[in-house]
Amino acid sequence: MSTFALVVLITAIAGVVGTGLGGLAGSLFTRNSEKIVSLLLSFAAGVMLAVVFFDLLADAIGQAPDSVGHVFLVIGVTLGGYALIYLLNAFIDYRANPQVEHIDKKHPKTADQLSELIHSDHLEEHKREYARTGEQKSRRSLFIAGLVMAFAIALHNFPEGMVIGASYANDVATSGRSGLTMGIIIGLHNIPEGMSVAVPLVAGGMGRVKATLITALTGAPTILGAMLGYYLGTLSPIGLAISLSFASGAMLYVVFGELLPESILMWRSKAPAMAVLVGVLVGMLILFV
Repeated sequence: MSTFALVVLITAIAGVVGTGLGGLAGSLFTRNSEKIVSLLLSFAAGVMLAVVFFDLLADAIGQAPDSVGHVFLVIGVTLGGYALIYLLNAFIDYRANPQVEHIDKKHPKTADQLSELIHSDHLEEHKREYARTGEQKSRRSLFIAGLVMAFAIALHNFPEGMVIGASYANDVATSGRSGLTMGIIIGLHNIPEGMSVAVPLVAGGMGRVKATLITALTGAPTILGAMLGYYLGTLSPIGLAISLSFASGAMLYVVFGELLPESILMWRSKAPAMAVLVGVLVGMLILFV
């Protein structure tokens, strides 16, 4: 199998299957999973940090190690990747909020447990709203919120796919193996995102199977992003540096803007910090052993 075909296959599993598993979990959601998910998110964050700093950014700078201007290029593109993912997530948050706007002003803006993170804790409030405004209207608002989330997550998955493609392009240049690692980590990261899409769709009246399939399809843009990231990474050393830097910025936002805040909010303990450390060490083992 060619490297390009492998990139497409791994990305399809990470994007479509990972998000689809989240959709399935969301449609069958049970409570009391916060601590387990918190540790998984923290561990994934640690592995991502190891791959970004010990592999992606190091190789991006290594494309022209004696050029100060090249270092600033890497820094600038890394900031650009971070900013793009930040803006996409801000859009997701802005469009997702209307589904819970009837919650009173004292309700926290941030999630401190998994049920709040994917909005399933609001279902009881929606049921009460059914009695006030009519079930059909409330279900319609939930259904629309789920579709908006699906569209936003699909946009969000495109640059994440670039991370996998860039990592595989780097593997070709350095005989490394970060591509598979990033594929696995992004696949795990996509599970909570899939849950955030499926929950409002099912609550809005869509069947569980159909909601799961639609959620899985939101991971398809990951494949297109991987193709672009791989193509840019194989053009030239500068193209590889740009692709790796953008991927690093995207992953740094995922770590510091999503995984770590969510894991700490779901379990206020020192255990998530330990899981991050274990993740970093495991990431080093994957890269160097």
